[in-house]
Formats: sequence, C-alpha cells, structure tokens
Amino acid sequence: MEVTNWIFNGNSIAMVGAAVACLAGVGSAIGVGVAGQAAAGVVAEDPSQFGKTLIMQALPGTQGIYGLLVSFLILMKIGFIGGGNVAAIDSVTGAYIFAASLPIGIVGIFSGIAQGKAAAAGIMLIAKRPGEIAKGMIFAAMVETYAVLALLVSIIMLNSVTV
Repeated sequence: MEVTNWIFNGNSIAMVGAAVACLAGVGSAIGVGVAGQAAAGVVAEDPSQFGKTLIMQALPGTQGIYGLLVSFLILMKIGFIGGGNVAAIDSVTGAYIFAASLPIGIVGIFSGIAQGKAAAAGIMLIAKRPGEIAKGMIFAAMVETYAVLALLVSIIMLNSVTV
C-alpha cells in the first residue's frame, strides 16, 4: 500500500508530466537527424552550402526546446526547481499538471518529425537553387505553427492549475 501511495501521489504524477513534456525532444531528435542526412548529401556535393543547410537542419530542434520549457514550468510549479518548497499536491492536481504536458509532448513528437522532413525537402531545394533558402525555411516553419499552438495550450493549461 505504501508504494502505491508513493507512485500515485500528486507530485509523482506531475513529475511524470514533466517527463512527458520532454518527449517533444524525441521528435526534434528524429527531425534534426532526417534534415542532417539531407544536408550531408548536399554538402558532399557542394561544401559551400554548409551554412544554409545547417540553418535548415536546426529548425526541427525547437520542439525539444518547447518540451523542455514546459517541463521546467511544471517543475517550478511544484517546487522541485526554483528555490521554493516542494508543494504537497493531491493526485487530482497532479493529474491536471500531467494533462497540461500532453499537448506539447504528443504534438512535439509528430511535428518535430514532420518538420524534419519538410526541412530535408527545403535542403534539397537549396541544392538545386541556393538562392531559395527563404522558401525552404517557410515550408519548414509552417509545421512549426502547430508546435507553437501546442506549447501555448500546455502553458495555458498549466497556468490554470492552482498549487
């Protein structure tokens, strides 16, 4: 019974939420990897395109940053970081905090992968037409919109929870 109380208390549930928010980094890692593969191919043919392809490769990395931000906000809210006392929260409040982590955690995975594919396509555009980097960035940035929306939903949900 003691272990069950420890696992299912509000603080533990909120901590799992902080970890779920960081899952957005999985999407970023995959997306950056996909774009990096395309960039390596372009740079192998034309090393002068390194700077442009590096910019495109970095774009899918933002989802991981968003997930990390939400994770830090959760940890600050419950007092695990930031110098405050750790709040003793009930399981319902912990579940609310956990739910707030889901939008960025889930959307971050899929949008990071999709943005990596869009960035890879933009890198291929740079290979054929080096002056069109802005268009390639716009294509990849369109995917970013949904990660930003998920970030906003997570922050709004988290801010509505009283600890």
